[in-house]
Amino acid sequence: MNNPPSMPVSKRIVQICLFLVAAIAMFGGSLQMYLGQPDTTPRLDNVHRFMAGVYFSMGLISFYAARTVRTQDTLIYLIAIGVFCAALGRLVSISIVGLPQPAGLWIGYLVPELVIPPIVIIAQRMSQRNS
Repeated sequence: MNNPPSMPVSKRIVQICLFLVAAIAMFGGSLQMYLGQPDTTPRLDNVHRFMAGVYFSMGLISFYAARTVRTQDTLIYLIAIGVFCAALGRLVSISIVGLPQPAGLWIGYLVPELVIPPIVIIAQRMSQRNS
């Protein structure tokens, strides 16, 4: 029985972060698709559920990238940039309309979106240098 070659730590870090992003996006996307945007107009609910589908699909793409992390390159950077852009969207929203309640929950969403992308980018660069 052949064991696959061991994965460098930096590549494993990328993989773990991608699985984390996948779980968050697939759970969050499906939850938001189900819940919709309560107490709003049909137009805003429609846009909200559409974006929930985009969010869920980001989870599927992240899951695929995590499973095939040994062969991925640019896709990993694109996912990291996408997550970071989502965090910037949250920051713009907070700066314009304020922090939603409960504040701790929304900060809990924002922090990983700001922290995971730089970790992924640094770890991916390290793994590319090592190969």
